[in-house]
Amino acid sequence: MEFLTFIYVVTIMHLCFQIWKLFDKRRDQECYILDYQCYKPSDERKLGTNLCGKIIGKSENIGLAECKFFLKAIVNSGIGEETYAPRNFIEGRVVNTTLDDGIMEMEEFYHDSIAKLLKKSNISPSDIDILVVNVSLFSAVPSLTSRIINHYKMRQDIKAYNLSGMGCSASLISLDIIKSIFKSQKNKYALLLTSESLSTNWYSGNERSMILANCLFRTGGCAILLTNKRSLKHKAILKLKCLIRTHHGARDDAYNCCSQKEDEQGRLGFFLAKDLPKAATRAFVDNLRVLSPKILPARELLRYLLISLIKKVTKSHVPKSSTSNKSPLNFKSGVDHFCLHTGGKAVIDGIGLSLDLSDYDLEPARMSLHRFGNTSASSLWYVLGYMEAKKRLKKGERVLMISLGAGFKCNSCLWEVMREKEDVGSDGNVWEDCIHYYPPESLANPFMEKYGWINHVQEPSTFKDKLIQFLK
Repeated sequence: MEFLTFIYVVTIMHLCFQIWKLFDKRRDQECYILDYQCYKPSDERKLGTNLCGKIIGKSENIGLAECKFFLKAIVNSGIGEETYAPRNFIEGRVVNTTLDDGIMEMEEFYHDSIAKLLKKSNISPSDIDILVVNVSLFSAVPSLTSRIINHYKMRQDIKAYNLSGMGCSASLISLDIIKSIFKSQKNKYALLLTSESLSTNWYSGNERSMILANCLFRTGGCAILLTNKRSLKHKAILKLKCLIRTHHGARDDAYNCCSQKEDEQGRLGFFLAKDLPKAATRAFVDNLRVLSPKILPARELLRYLLISLIKKVTKSHVPKSSTSNKSPLNFKSGVDHFCLHTGGKAVIDGIGLSLDLSDYDLEPARMSLHRFGNTSASSLWYVLGYMEAKKRLKKGERVLMISLGAGFKCNSCLWEVMREKEDVGSDGNVWEDCIHYYPPESLANPFMEKYGWINHVQEPSTFKDKLIQFLK
């Protein structure tokens, strides 16, 4: 009897130990953000109305019809005139660029952002265990990761990953890599750098589907410091709850709707097809289908099931005109803040309509688009910075990030706010010098006021001379 009791006790103790071991292992697999630093170029790189006009005026292949399209696109884009361009754009060299232009653009970004991030985090470059860099349209040898490692003299055993061609959703792809590494390795620091190279990617032709990219994309980037160290949990600002990736690359229409290619004259540019919105919608819906059960409370999922059953029963009595693009799920029941990719005004409004979001919910994305433009994969972090600068993020609240990108891909993730930043104005927040002006009374673009006369020009042959004279 005593022997059986001993066996029972040992078995229970072993079972308890295994449960504790599993729980302890899971605790070491958490992914925390300690801090991040968005990049803000110097003021001389602001792309105002005058500079835009001069760049277009010097483009040999841009005529009256293309200028009218330019004007319509940029006015409807939601972008203001405080955004930033690469240095060679400011110097008037948008064509015949060199490899050095691309390298300089990247070095200016990561030298500034990494230095600021490590200083305020009090972390040495030699402490970094994992380095992930994503820049879609630029790849050099040695790679950007190698250049960073050399500049900061990082350790020989650092794990480096250099991503290219991953589009505007690459930021969350990089995050997924770090999350996966954290599952198998304890007590690590990871540095994630997300940006885009524009200096060597200006499209100099006249294909409208490729001109559009010139109107939307702007210079930007972000450096993010992450860890899975349990001892640093109290210093973390965000904790990753889940991350979902959706890839429709197997579908030809989705694959071809957003790509880098040459036009008929051999001019390289970024092509945006007319069926891009449809491809984005499909990827977005499929992503939400997987994401919803992971982030929404049981009561909301039960409500959705009941409504779906009722609709099936009464389907024949519902007129076709009553269908809606809105999601039947209430995402606000499981999410407090929405961090949306600033792909353009239409993208933000479309996601807002689908999720039934208010102007308050969409304000961070709209203001980020207006102030910094579409900074590709780094755009999510400018939106997050706006929320912090407005002191919207409270401990325990949840933030949903949604990004769309070429491939075609839709990636999303949910964060939990771990602590509130007491004084945002002194921590290097990219919005600190202008947050008091946002939201402005009007987001009206000044381009129409300055260049609206172009729409009334009838003679293409004299247009360029008029534009050049006007810009003097």
